[in-house]
Amino acid sequence: MSHSVSDIDARLSGRLDDNLAGRLPDAATVAAADARARHWHSPEPGRLRPGSPEHKRAVCRMFEETFNPYKPSVIPWPKLDAEALGRITSLPIWDIAVQTEGKARLRMAAYAATIQDPEMRETIARNGWEENRHKEVLSRLVAAYDIKLAPEPEYVQPRDPEWAYLVTGFSECVDSFFAFGLFEMARRSGFFPTELTDTFEPVIQEECRHILLFANWLAWHRANMPLWRRPWFELRVWAVWAFLGWERVGLAKTVDGSGKEQKQDNNFTVTGAKSVSAEDYTLADIIDLCLAENDRRFAGYDTRLLRPTTMPALARFARFFLRAPNRMAPPATPAAG
Repeated sequence: MSHSVSDIDARLSGRLDDNLAGRLPDAATVAAADARARHWHSPEPGRLRPGSPEHKRAVCRMFEETFNPYKPSVIPWPKLDAEALGRITSLPIWDIAVQTEGKARLRMAAYAATIQDPEMRETIARNGWEENRHKEVLSRLVAAYDIKLAPEPEYVQPRDPEWAYLVTGFSECVDSFFAFGLFEMARRSGFFPTELTDTFEPVIQEECRHILLFANWLAWHRANMPLWRRPWFELRVWAVWAFLGWERVGLAKTVDGSGKEQKQDNNFTVTGAKSVSAEDYTLADIIDLCLAENDRRFAGYDTRLLRPTTMPALARFARFFLRAPNRMAPPATPAAG
């Protein structure tokens, strides 16, 4: 099974090489790929019952057919003026962002190798390949702007692939929800120059595809596991949420205490919010923008596919108690697509 994961890596890398051949794609090609990555509807008729063969086929086809064939080595990183470069290089997220993508790739590949169903195995392995591409994008970005990174740790094969995949998937659901809003906030404020947000936009949308896949894999996995396994699996899901909550509380204390510590995983949400929201945005403003961006990024995909629901539900619950004016209400102009 691990051999099939390696085959996927080689096939996708070869596909990029064949399509791009080291050259910058023209504007029409980029626009067409971006549109395909954001808009997809399954030809399967009727309701897509979670766990059914039709549901699985739709999920796997969605992930394959919305693949965006950008190649990190040919991304034209824009030249930045001194002020913009200073803002980018001062963000305390680059070390952990690169490391998180490296861990995600390994965890997804490890879990994919345990899946018996060949279609879903290939899809999860493809997700892992895309995580590795994110790592390469980030690595090339920090190289382009001479951002110094701490030495990367050794990436260790997970002893429990299912647990590692659950932690990674739910982490991405949490962090992507906030990243959607913070990225749009940075775009509106000019914290990131327009050329840089346009360049990085496909990576942000790709995270939307990743958590869409995770939400539907979770429903498919639950529906197809033996009934005797369900109680233990649901306990594991609750344990993952408890772990992530503990992790982020510990993370907040670490950041608040020193301002520099980055020893824990997935601190983009905490440190990114502190860095990008320098203007006088209220918590209500940020929640409203995250909700609006979350809805916008999912809007182009077949509505019969399940969406991640926990973070939007928690955000709406919190927003109910925040009576601040909604300054973020006007819909964002899509950066692309």
